[in-house]
Amino acid sequence: MPMLYRRTVGDVMTEEVVTLRPTTPLQEVAALLDANDIVAAPVVDEDGAPVGVVSASDVLRHETGMPDPQGQDGNDERSWGKARARTAGALMSSPVFTARADWTIPRAARELRGRHVKQLPVVGDDGLLTGIVTRSDLLDAFIRSDVEIRGEVEQDVLGRLLGLDEGSVAVEVRDGVVTLRGHVPEPRLVPVVVGLCQGVDGVVAVDAHLAVARAG
Repeated sequence: MPMLYRRTVGDVMTEEVVTLRPTTPLQEVAALLDANDIVAAPVVDEDGAPVGVVSASDVLRHETGMPDPQGQDGNDERSWGKARARTAGALMSSPVFTARADWTIPRAARELRGRHVKQLPVVGDDGLLTGIVTRSDLLDAFIRSDVEIRGEVEQDVLGRLLGLDEGSVAVEVRDGVVTLRGHVPEPRLVPVVVGLCQGVDGVVAVDAHLAVARAG
């Protein structure tokens, strides 16, 4: 059964992104991250394509003179370059791992986990930055209120997709469990309704009490 409206990265990403340029001085980087209460920001070139990411922990490590725990060898050129960094370009991590707006939430979550990063810049077909998606954005997609779930089931599944008469199926949602009571026009619709409800983000289970309405 196709999931008709699994939400995508494009649905949950932040479009207003605080970006840095390679030439942005480190003091300004720290101030921007702090003022916007964010843990990292993408560094973009003059076209708007992401070329790296600078995190607050990079800045903090630099300020305190602590070595990069990920760096195996403190004598390599990269570490020394970072130690002397005065700009975002010298301190940033690159290459930058990016996401696409059409990715599913689970795909983006797997990528974040696999790359050990807390956020991914989102790029369009042209490679230019269109947004940023964080772990908490992805979590929020799964943890939805019962009211939101009920609204989606009633409006999208029963109304828009299946065209059922309003009120023919009553929907209750408690802790992500959807209970359906009512009538559908034909027996083959019962598994379809259940399958579509299971495909709604945030639904834990579907408990269906559906009868077939006799044409009268």
